[in-house]
Amino acid sequence: MRISHALLLAVLLLGGCAGQNIKHKDGSSTSAREFSVANLAKSDVDIASELTQREALKSLRLLTDKLYKRNPQEYRKAGMESVEAATARLFDELPKWPESHLAKLNWEESFKLTFLEGYTGDRVYAFMSALTSMVMASYNHKSQFFITDELSAQKLYNSARNVEIAVWKLSNAKLPSGARYLVSNTLDGEIANLSFEREFGKLIADQDLLALLIEDRGNRAITRTLQGVASFVFLPI
Repeated sequence: MRISHALLLAVLLLGGCAGQNIKHKDGSSTSAREFSVANLAKSDVDIASELTQREALKSLRLLTDKLYKRNPQEYRKAGMESVEAATARLFDELPKWPESHLAKLNWEESFKLTFLEGYTGDRVYAFMSALTSMVMASYNHKSQFFITDELSAQKLYNSARNVEIAVWKLSNAKLPSGARYLVSNTLDGEIANLSFEREFGKLIADQDLLALLIEDRGNRAITRTLQGVASFVFLPI
């Protein structure tokens, strides 16, 4: 059995387990996937794509929430009253995504705006809207997939590498004063908080896993590029 077949089996088994309502640490549960006639027009990889995207978006929302909690000055710049309101401002765009301004966002420029010294706007929103737009672009800005749809393994692979680049910049970029543009893993003198690293790692793994599945189905080899994270140059999506 090729490794990607084994990975596909693992994803499908996880999907099947959803019928047993998986209990999460926060007390919430994952409800069973409801039956829909439309699902009859989906391949196993289409279903895996939807499940993977759903997990990726959950990670993005959690990361947005965590960044706002560590950098409350950012949502206040935008006139938001709370972390919840600031996070919702971004993710309320998902149900109307194809028509959303974020679907047309120049995500590369938005990433760079986050680390522009003179920028006076909400850096968390600039960073996370860029990340969300870039990830959605790797799914062709769709949230449902059918047999007639075809995702690009290369785009998914490239998106995972772009997340690595963005995370390196987030962790290392500093203002001339020595302060970080955005606080993530640690504050000076604090014990390391690696929850950001774990969630970003999960997002990268989700995108890489799906890239392998799509690569195997289409028999189109991914061009694996050695990209220097410090360059802050992104791969095309």
